[in-house]
Amino acid sequence: MSPARRRTAAESGDSLFASQVGEPLAARMRPQTLDEFAGQERIIGPDTPLRLAIERGVVDSLLFWGPPGSGKTTLARLIARYTDRVFVPFSAVVDGVPRIREVVAEASGRRAEGRGTILFVDEIHRLNRAQQDAFLPHVENGTFTLIGATTENPSFEINGALLSRLRVFVLDPLSTDDLVRLAKRGLDSLGVQAEDDALRLIAESADGDARRALNAIEAAATQIGAGGTITPQVAVAALQTRMPRYDKSGEEHYNLISAYHKALRGSDPQGALYWLASMIEGGEDPMYIARRTVRFAAEDVGLADPQALQIAIAARDTYHFLGSPEGELALAEAAVYLATAPKSNKVYQAWGAALELARRTPAAAVPMHIRNAPTRLMKELGYGRGYQYAHSVPEAYIPQEYLPDEVAGEVLYEPGAFGFEKEIAKRLAWWAELRDKARNGETPQE
Repeated sequence: MSPARRRTAAESGDSLFASQVGEPLAARMRPQTLDEFAGQERIIGPDTPLRLAIERGVVDSLLFWGPPGSGKTTLARLIARYTDRVFVPFSAVVDGVPRIREVVAEASGRRAEGRGTILFVDEIHRLNRAQQDAFLPHVENGTFTLIGATTENPSFEINGALLSRLRVFVLDPLSTDDLVRLAKRGLDSLGVQAEDDALRLIAESADGDARRALNAIEAAATQIGAGGTITPQVAVAALQTRMPRYDKSGEEHYNLISAYHKALRGSDPQGALYWLASMIEGGEDPMYIARRTVRFAAEDVGLADPQALQIAIAARDTYHFLGSPEGELALAEAAVYLATAPKSNKVYQAWGAALELARRTPAAAVPMHIRNAPTRLMKELGYGRGYQYAHSVPEAYIPQEYLPDEVAGEVLYEPGAFGFEKEIAKRLAWWAELRDKARNGETPQE
């Protein structure tokens, strides 16, 4: 860092880094240098492209996408500090287009004086389209450098024109070791000590969130007072109820249901139970999970185990009848059954093929021999003529065509090699043998 960029916040006239009385520990411990920044070695470690750009003072507009407490705001502040630009926060919830005009005017004035502006928009996904459009020309002409932060997938939340002008970096949750090191630094500023087991408990319970870990350390220090020692019992009391990081209307909603579905398909009951529990603990609607479980039974187990669909529906009905927490056990039972059931998507594939075939041949007529003939006229016209009643023979099977002429002979469903579908395959093979004999003029007994 150049001497000019080593100036303190007070010297530069920027109080954003100054520690204020009454600030929470997480705010007081904001790092002043990149070397103090916890975690994110993949994107901000030594010799990484972003690190080098920051140290050279040439940073374009960026978007940090990551979970809470992963360092998005802190990194944006450090970039402003290293590049000697004024850091201007913008609220995507409170501020509107008039505030954007003020920011643009102020940034234009600084630019004329030779100093740049970092416009930091936290939770940028909350900006409406008008706000996003208002930023666009000023990002393009360099009036300010935009740094956005979001916990949501920007592909879904940021319009394409603005997103294309931002370089996206994905921040990871902090590791347990990162959080332990951060917590130890916090102890020094609070004048307390902590047992190693207590620190690891806090770090593991923080779910990768630095802010949550430091808040827990501060709460524990308040309980024991200066000079005290944080034990695992004190840590548990400070943490109180640990809530999973889960947004049942955002990306994590889709990530977790996808993980659950794929664990079921992959025949892993451990994974299926874990993701089911994660969704339940995160506040997901259990009936949504039940509906997806029924869908899985039909799509991925199918006729390899016909009982799977019955169990999935029974789990749905059981939860509907009992509610939480008793009904959750039925969902868990269904998850284990489906994960350990033989798998087949043959019916799913056959249904897709049938839909495609029906769309390709919408005018195909029903063959005359399998049409119903409820009236005399229809009989005279040949409706139903030549139809052979399957139960009239011992085998209850008479070879005849049930598809229209345009698609006669098409095979849509072919059974898989596992579970009950092996029995279906035997039946189909036997019926095929009977068809061959009929074509050759043989009787079934021959």
